[in-house]
Amino acid sequence: MGKHFDDAVGKGKEAFGKAAGDRGTEAEGKVDQAKANAKDTTDKLKDKAEDAIGSVGDKIKDVFKRD
Repeated sequence: MGKHFDDAVGKGKEAFGKAAGDRGTEAEGKVDQAKANAKDTTDKLKDKAEDAIGSVGDKIKDVFKRD
């Protein structure tokens, strides 16, 4: 599932758990939100790493470029 969906489900579970006095469901909601946040962070790190690798590759090509 997508990170936005997981976050929304988590918020819903947390709210339902609070309203119903169900600490287990509330905790599950918080876990779902944490997972969504972790996915978002991982995606951002992956993008940064790909950008950095691309930049290094471009610099290597420039070094070996022959005129």
